[in-house]
Amino acid sequence: MTSDIRHKYHSFLADYITNPGKMQIRPFDKKYEIWYSVSKELIFHAQIRQPETEDLLYSGKGKTIFLILPTPGCSWALGPSGGCTMCSYISDCYLKPIENSKIIELFEKELSKWDYKEDYENGDKIAIKLFASGSFLNPEEVPKEARDYVLKKLANMDEISEIVVESRPEYVKEEVLDEIFDIIGDKLFEISIGLETSNEETRLNKINKGFNNKTFEKAINLIKEYKTKHNIKSKAYIFVKPILLSEQEAIDEAIETASYCENLGVDRVSCCPATIHRGTLIERLWRRGSYNPPWIWSTIEVINTIRQNVKIPALMDTSGFGSRRGPYNCKKCNKELKHRIIDSNFDQSQIEYDCECKKEWIAEVKFSDLNKSKTPIKHLPLY
Repeated sequence: MTSDIRHKYHSFLADYITNPGKMQIRPFDKKYEIWYSVSKELIFHAQIRQPETEDLLYSGKGKTIFLILPTPGCSWALGPSGGCTMCSYISDCYLKPIENSKIIELFEKELSKWDYKEDYENGDKIAIKLFASGSFLNPEEVPKEARDYVLKKLANMDEISEIVVESRPEYVKEEVLDEIFDIIGDKLFEISIGLETSNEETRLNKINKGFNNKTFEKAINLIKEYKTKHNIKSKAYIFVKPILLSEQEAIDEAIETASYCENLGVDRVSCCPATIHRGTLIERLWRRGSYNPPWIWSTIEVINTIRQNVKIPALMDTSGFGSRRGPYNCKKCNKELKHRIIDSNFDQSQIEYDCECKKEWIAEVKFSDLNKSKTPIKHLPLY
């Protein structure tokens, strides 16, 4: 790396660490193209340097460590499907195989930066969430050797009480679970699956998720079988407001999906309202004025109703709330409602609040289907 590029890179890195929310780094960003290509490993370090956050663990309120493992990227997105319509995780990945030694090296380096021992000594329960920008259980994304090393390390850490990973349902297999529990023993292991919605038409044709309810149910049923002998849990992500749904339809589908998950035996659900990620189909529609993320009022309606209807814990993610590309109400209530939702995630309480903008939301929900086209969509070109 030349001194000029190094200087530019470190200037960029300082900006990224101090203000990551305003800088989404992609290989195609002209301004950072040169040093992105030569310094992606360092950018990876910047991406995952986050403070521990309070979270609702299975044992109650605790702390969570977030680690992003370097991977080639989600196999579904890298395949001919092009991936899900709202997801840009592929932009943060290497797009080529990564040596086990490199994954292990970066994992060790990042884990060493967390001050979890002090929290543990203070009596806090600690979970670790391992993100792979895809499926942790897919050996093509996280090779078995690297996966086993990470799990052995965590299994021997008394401070870590829960291990959380994400995976598509087709990778939840008996042989994989057997290998994992041979390593981690009785430590709690949660598999989070992006179900998004129980409506197959929406999931297949509007989200382009690539699996049906039968595949999801097979994975959850297998997890339930393993509960008889292992400390395993399941979580389903619910996507609030996919494209081509009205505000009312989006609310109804999210609520229905939570009930579907509870009836199936899912342990908890996490609602993820849409935010506009760069390079996605959802962004193209948003730029054309054909799509908007949900109102924050809609997310409150969703989470309040779910908590009334189901007994399993229901969380609401607040990423992007109040931003131009995320759920939005008005400047008067955006911030306050975001904090109220975060607080309610811990005690699973109802959120009560009022603002002048709520009338506008009610009107939009009430009349959201009036101008809806009745023409079935057979094909929606990506470009």
